[in-house]
Amino acid sequence: MDRKKLGSWGEQKAREYLESKGFVILEINYRCKLGEADIIAMDGDSLVFIEVKTRTSTTYGFPAESISSRKQKKYIQMASIYSKEKGIRGVSFRFDVVEIQVKGQEKWDINHIPNAFQSIGGRYYF
Repeated sequence: MDRKKLGSWGEQKAREYLESKGFVILEINYRCKLGEADIIAMDGDSLVFIEVKTRTSTTYGFPAESISSRKQKKYIQMASIYSKEKGIRGVSFRFDVVEIQVKGQEKWDINHIPNAFQSIGGRYYF
């Protein structure tokens, strides 16, 4: 499977997983001038921006380890743009990562990391 197909497959698995946990998906592959947010969803009363990382091996580390501080800062800026576009105010938001580790043809592990960007500053509000 090529990289693009693997990424799309992983995002679909992540959506299915998140919906099974009660998340309400609002946007898929939201794009703005700063880049793309894979999934934007509501988890209870929190707006969640979700980066999905799918890998077939851990040779270069776990999937979430590939998200640089630069990428995290872009996600934070994208959240601000999104909230302004949609007129969202007074809502808490966070940044999650969903790691998908492919183990074989029909096997994979999903690891959901809530508040994955906490190291940059904790909880956020619009």
